[in-house]
Amino acid sequence: MSSHTNHADPSSQTPPILLTIAGFDPSCGAGVAADLKTFAAHNCYGVAAITALTVQSTQGVRAVHAASPAALRGQIEALAEDVEIAAVKIGMLANRANASVTAEFLDAHKFAHVVLDPVSRPTTGSADLLDADGLKFVRTELLKRATVITPNMPEAALLTGMEVKDLNGMKAAAQRLREMGARAVIVTGGHLDRPIDVLSEGAEIETFGSEHVKSPNTHGSGCTFSSAVAAQLASGQQLRDAVILAKVYVTKAIEKSYAIGKGAGPLNQLFRFHQEPPPRGVHEVPQHGMHPAAEPAAH
Repeated sequence: MSSHTNHADPSSQTPPILLTIAGFDPSCGAGVAADLKTFAAHNCYGVAAITALTVQSTQGVRAVHAASPAALRGQIEALAEDVEIAAVKIGMLANRANASVTAEFLDAHKFAHVVLDPVSRPTTGSADLLDADGLKFVRTELLKRATVITPNMPEAALLTGMEVKDLNGMKAAAQRLREMGARAVIVTGGHLDRPIDVLSEGAEIETFGSEHVKSPNTHGSGCTFSSAVAAQLASGQQLRDAVILAKVYVTKAIEKSYAIGKGAGPLNQLFRFHQEPPPRGVHEVPQHGMHPAAEPAAH
């Protein structure tokens, strides 16, 4: 264990440090931006390695520029040498080379918690987020290395080759993914009229329902859910409880969301942090270094 001397405040203990390995979304609704906001909302510190720079907005993904495997390896190795990583969340990988670098990294470090969100196609837009070889590698190699994988219905269908249209399809796909080597599987059902998630862990299959939130602002909900699960696991929760808490959090983040552009808006991952502006005329105005013109006028 590395002990850091903290000169700031004796009460400020270093929180769990979580690593996200994922793509960058310039609209900051999904990808590493969603992950970092979610980690912060769960009192964790997030670090990030970028697998790809996407060209996207709330209106969808237009293009993907994958990071080179050497650049990805450099990022994750620099972080692993420097900080103690409590959990890893893996999102968009772009291609087989980056999926392979990630697998080697997991083998070298044996992290306590690894949450794999097997992102392959965006909900809107034309660009694939994972190439065909990458998908094959995730299916045969990477899913075995995760503590839990969190595909949505289309992703579960893509990974298993099964039709996943309803609850029975979700359960069958979860079982099949376990047979393929996944240790635990959560198939998320945000595409259903009433969102139900299916958890397969051990011999049991459990379903978790929630109320449908009428909101178009769901951009990044998959990223946010998997990051919330990672944060809960790093904070000591068992997987079942981590899923329940993450689901409640995502529902609330959608409820409190707002539109930012012309397409599907992002979740409001930081809904707990809403700052009320101080009442007028009460707060102290710092006097030092202010331009004379900005000085409060003498009455």
